[in-house]
Amino acid sequence: CKHVEMIKNGHHANEDQSGEAGCNKPGASACSPEKRKRVVRLWCDGCYDMVHYGHSNQLRQAKSMGDYLIVGVHTDAEISKHKGPPVFTQEERYKMVRAIKWVDEIVEGAPYVTTLETLDKYNCDSCVHGDDITLTVDGKDTYAEVKSAGRYRECKRTQGVSTTDLVGRMLLMTKAHHSNMENTDYQLHTDNFGKGATVHSPWTGVSQFLQTSQKIIQFASGKEPQPGDTIIYVAGAFDLFHIGHVDFLEMVYKQAERAYVIVGLHFDQEVNRYKGKNYPIMNIHERTLSVLACRVHVSPVEIMEMFNTGRVVILTFQVDLVCHGKTEVFPDKDGVDPYAEPRRRGIFRTIDSGNSLTTDDIVQRIIANRLQYEARNQKKEAKEMAVFEAMKRREHQQQQEAQQD
Repeated sequence: CKHVEMIKNGHHANEDQSGEAGCNKPGASACSPEKRKRVVRLWCDGCYDMVHYGHSNQLRQAKSMGDYLIVGVHTDAEISKHKGPPVFTQEERYKMVRAIKWVDEIVEGAPYVTTLETLDKYNCDSCVHGDDITLTVDGKDTYAEVKSAGRYRECKRTQGVSTTDLVGRMLLMTKAHHSNMENTDYQLHTDNFGKGATVHSPWTGVSQFLQTSQKIIQFASGKEPQPGDTIIYVAGAFDLFHIGHVDFLEMVYKQAERAYVIVGLHFDQEVNRYKGKNYPIMNIHERTLSVLACRVHVSPVEIMEMFNTGRVVILTFQVDLVCHGKTEVFPDKDGVDPYAEPRRRGIFRTIDSGNSLTTDDIVQRIIANRLQYEARNQKKEAKEMAVFEAMKRREHQQQQEAQQD
């Protein structure tokens, strides 16, 4: 009773990491010799708090528009001033953004308002942002200056996920049941969490994530194991993929001179069985994309119904080593140690990454600061709605003027 879907991770085979990939991308038109010589440098910036696949997808799209991607990450003080307290510290956020495989360079402490001075300082042609809106504490568009100068490019916002949404899901950890979108408690909470009962901002919302094969293909690419590689298998929920996971995978990769790391992701039902409450926070598809966006030498990702890392898994993938962190090992549904077989074979190893952060710790941060996060998101929603309504009024006025002409 096993379902396995193999998905590859890594940079696209046609990408040149020196930053000269622009003309070689699939579907790109032929470039002139001058174009091929010139590296297009792009700038993205943001809070990147609780980095999720929506952030990663924005950066993937931005990188596809040029050759070299620089990402500016705001400080805790800047975020607190304009939005409210971040969930992660700036050092945690810097490290997490560095781990996204489409990022070539990060700028720590980037200004909250994006200016032409910043683009020029880092020799960037344009700034890229999603088709949502980012506002200062005064309700002004943070990209107004680069937009008016024609140095702003837009990519599609990934629907169905936002930091606001994830914080809302985690606040439900105070409930003793597994929540879902139809649950009345969930609907009531989303209304209280910065979304009015009758009107919602188009940029801040809660919706189910629908997986598509296209999205998987966009995130995935890589290589097969080569002779001489040490195949290392790790398995888990990898929920709210965070720097604790990144540090663990980095340490796993160091276990062999030529490591080929395979990550097994447990289905939602399995995670809920051994974690309880309303875990996992992210569903299997969201967790898959989060892992795939990591540059930390993860090769295939397999979505597994089988919880037990037994003989079938070891033989199917020709596993040389099975690793687990210092977190608790939950028994399978029959009460058996899921690592009994690799222990028997002498290929099991416990890894100390030096980072004790867990998904539970993140949830506890949210719950401990619940009122602050609720206030933050209510304020964000109100500012967005004010801008949205102004845009609608302006559009209506333009339509009326056009009809009069």
